[in-house]
Amino acid sequence: MTSANLTKVEAERRSASLEVHAYDVDLDLSGAPDPAVTGFPSTTTITFLTAEEDVRLDFIGESVESVEVNGDRLDPTPSWDGAALHLTGLVPHRVNRVVVRAVAAYSRTGQGLHRFVDPVDGETYLYSHLEPADARRVFATFEQPDLKAPRILHVTAPPAWSVVANQAIGSQVEVGDFVRTTFQPTPPLSTYLTAVCAGPWHHVHDVWTRRIGATTVEVPLGLWCRASLAEHLDADRLFETTKRGLDHYHDLFGFPYPWGKYDQLFAPEYNIGAMENPGCVTFNEKYLFTSRPTRQELEQRSNTMLHEMAHLWFGDLVTPAWWDDLWLKESFAEYMGVRTSVEADDHAEGWVTFAGARKAWAYAADRLPTTHPVAADIPDLEAARQNFDGITYAKGAAVLKQLVAYVGDEAFFAGARRYFARHAFGAARLVDLLDALEEVSGRNLRAWAEQWLQTSGVDELTTDGPGPDGVIRLRRTSPDDARRPHRLSVGLYLPDPDGRLRRTHHAEADLVGDGVDLDLADVDPAGEGPRLVLTNDDDLTYAISRLDPVSRDTALAYAGGMVDPLAQSQVWAALWNDVRDARMPATAFIRAVVEHGGRLDGHDDASAATLLPHLVGDTVTAVSEFLPRCLREAAWADAFDGAWDRLVSAVPGSDQQLAWARAATLLGGQVTGQDAPGVAARLAMLLDGPVPPGLEMGSELRWRTLIALSALGRATDDDLDAALAADPTARARAHHLTARVGRPDPQAKKWAWEQVQLHPSVWSNEEISAALAGWSTPAHRDLVTAYATPYWDRLIQWWERFPNEIATRLVGGLFPAVVDVDLTRPVAEHPVIAAARHWLDWHDAAPAALRRLVMEHADHAARAARAQLAVLETVAAENG
Repeated sequence: MTSANLTKVEAERRSASLEVHAYDVDLDLSGAPDPAVTGFPSTTTITFLTAEEDVRLDFIGESVESVEVNGDRLDPTPSWDGAALHLTGLVPHRVNRVVVRAVAAYSRTGQGLHRFVDPVDGETYLYSHLEPADARRVFATFEQPDLKAPRILHVTAPPAWSVVANQAIGSQVEVGDFVRTTFQPTPPLSTYLTAVCAGPWHHVHDVWTRRIGATTVEVPLGLWCRASLAEHLDADRLFETTKRGLDHYHDLFGFPYPWGKYDQLFAPEYNIGAMENPGCVTFNEKYLFTSRPTRQELEQRSNTMLHEMAHLWFGDLVTPAWWDDLWLKESFAEYMGVRTSVEADDHAEGWVTFAGARKAWAYAADRLPTTHPVAADIPDLEAARQNFDGITYAKGAAVLKQLVAYVGDEAFFAGARRYFARHAFGAARLVDLLDALEEVSGRNLRAWAEQWLQTSGVDELTTDGPGPDGVIRLRRTSPDDARRPHRLSVGLYLPDPDGRLRRTHHAEADLVGDGVDLDLADVDPAGEGPRLVLTNDDDLTYAISRLDPVSRDTALAYAGGMVDPLAQSQVWAALWNDVRDARMPATAFIRAVVEHGGRLDGHDDASAATLLPHLVGDTVTAVSEFLPRCLREAAWADAFDGAWDRLVSAVPGSDQQLAWARAATLLGGQVTGQDAPGVAARLAMLLDGPVPPGLEMGSELRWRTLIALSALGRATDDDLDAALAADPTARARAHHLTARVGRPDPQAKKWAWEQVQLHPSVWSNEEISAALAGWSTPAHRDLVTAYATPYWDRLIQWWERFPNEIATRLVGGLFPAVVDVDLTRPVAEHPVIAAARHWLDWHDAAPAALRRLVMEHADHAARAARAQLAVLETVAAENG
């Protein structure tokens, strides 16, 4: 383990002896526009009280130039190993003042201070992304979340630039040809929440006002983006969501917005969706739509904005003391983001998306060999990076939803208000939240927390019946002995006279043991024909619902004809889980999506289209991962034909039309054999016409089409270069790279394999992801099987050479695929799975985070092999 990977034990020891009073950070970014300048001067002054004579300070950069302790320059400079700076000569039990002059490095990985040059106008932009532990890439710091302190930031930059940070500007002075901006002091803040963004940003402003008691509170609002994206900054809608969110959270939390201003900045080449830096929330600029967005995309943006806003209380105001309580901010923000988008921002479909997509992410993560409790044990920083996953986000949010129902809205938010008041601008742990909730609710929540937050795995719910007595027997199987309690509803769905599935009966129950009987006495048990029993109806609990054989057949036949969109979402999720677990052939799921995926009878187009992108993604996975080679070619062609038919028959200008057009490009690019020319001809119509009436061929859809044609071998370098010349944007540059690598050409794959491994990289984080997307084109996996052996040989080298963000991309993006299976060999003997097990056996001392990634991808491979074998066995049985 390198010193960069700070452990929990080290952090706790340092925290016990240290009290940080203030940071003063001075960054000189004047050289940023010059690409030859790789780093920037960073001067940090820290005042702190310590019980020790020696203490560790954290900094990762190009060099440490000098260190002063209490006015004396240390000579020689203290020991610095590239991550840990060991300070000596401190005065115990006195306030010490340390000044570190260093040179930090500009980043192209999305970690630290990222530098981006806009290909449209050549302008340079900088932005920080520091979670969980990358403030040390910008300034010297005590890099752990509980050591909060105020900070003053100074930034020297070109005069034409705007600089945005956590607080408002305090002063600006000219320094030679540049401008030095000093920001007002922040309240106590964790280091990873520091924000600094600099460049010729386009910006617009508004103000949110709220009457609180006898006082009118005003919060300045700002929206920021690159100048070349100014026309796509839909400020009115963004400000409206922002104001609605602030109104809603003030009503619920009872704690005034504590961070002064509220800027939201849309950044290029951003690694994640967004980051909750107080006063300067940063977003992936994909949320600025350069083509017409669907309602599903607007809902996702609303959810993300409100998720980040919730963090300004859950996570920023009160911060987890260490990363094992990461859920204290992420689970809450996930829950509040969905809830507030539904209650305050006109996205009634939010819980439908949560049930069908976000919880699917959680269920998948919770069934990996690396599953962990919501309140996990995080031994070090590398482990912290790995736990920003479906368990921490979606499972935690689902469990919180149950907790709110258990204690009641009034008690839950009264507890939250007490929690904020008690721990404002400080750090907290699970027990602190439980204390506040117990005090106001009068309930003992320790057993609940132990069962739901401190155990791992997901229960499965199955049913038998209804039997002759009208009783449905609900059963639970668990991966452990946790006996998690469930409050749930079971629904019976029958066809109505219009041929739609409608809930006719339902019963609620508390499931504590292995099962419970539900009396539906007025159900006719002798009735033949379709019927569907849905466990966890209304999505009240966190558990995988299994469909009995009759219910599954009914679901496959009626999935598009369900009256209730939430029930439909859960039915699709149940079918998908059956495919993933080799309980149902992938062919049945693919057929159902093509026939029913865009339908939701009795509801509007937007509700139906909300789930469609997720179903299309599942279909791609089903064909590429869960079908054996012998069936893939026909399946790709059939899926494309179905998507194309849906596209041309969709209502012109509808969300469904656009969603099916995107599906057609995604599926069409995988077609091979005799069907490929016809597919290419139809896709070419999207570029050359005639385009289906009402379909808007924006930049994104045009590039999706070009990527598909390139994958089919029908787009030349000249075609791609001409498209990039006509659309010279950053997104187009990434799409161009995907299309170039994604053609069916061994040399293109070889070139990408070599380029992504160069160090220092010639590509940014976004460009590496774009190249890997082309590399992993499902239809071309035979072209990259030769790289399986060198993959295993280079894993350690990648992990040691590249920053975590890039290494993680390489480990996942280049992992060998399960191209084919053999009925005569067990899954464990499949070459990919055997190679992964061999690597793990021989590298037991490898970094734990790397081993975790390999274990997870190996588990995905084993799941794919089992599903493919199940399909082969079904085909063999059908053919006698």
